[in-house]
Amino acid sequence: MCHASCLMFGEDNLNPLFIEGKKVLEVGSLDMNGSLRKFVEFHNPETYIGIDLEQGQGVDKIVDVSDLIQEFGYSAFDLVISTEVLEHVKDWKKAIHNIKNVTKTGGMVLITTRGPGFPRHDHPADYWRFTLGDIYYTFRDFIILVAQEDWETPGVFIIAIKPSSYKEVDLSDFELMEAPKE
Repeated sequence: MCHASCLMFGEDNLNPLFIEGKKVLEVGSLDMNGSLRKFVEFHNPETYIGIDLEQGQGVDKIVDVSDLIQEFGYSAFDLVISTEVLEHVKDWKKAIHNIKNVTKTGGMVLITTRGPGFPRHDHPADYWRFTLGDIYYTFRDFIILVAQEDWETPGVFIIAIKPSSYKEVDLSDFELMEAPKE
């Protein structure tokens, strides 16, 4: 799922060298209102797998983000894309753990998610809001290339690389802002 600024962020920041011949995973790939898939596939990845909780356009496989390591193994992908998903995952810490760990050393993650001020949007649920500070804290174990607020609507974007010195940060005591109630 994606909107205009999310698509622009991906297209502006994903260099074709990060894509060509690479193994790409899209987490939350059900195309309901836009996707980076066409852009990425235009740049000839070795593989592109889109996963989501339900079948539909853009979904190659039904896999929960909590099961990524179990399904694909550690260090399986050069590029992991997750647009507008994390706010919908109850156990966001496990989701981020899985995203980080299916990413190869030297691989990249591109994540977009909603921030404070964005209205509740249950599909299937809506739990969290991420600030830019939350993103910097959560991905301080990666090399952050770009982290910025969404210029169109409240949210945040990040592109980061998994370093060879990767040691996963402990997020067990870190809390996020909850999504607004109805």
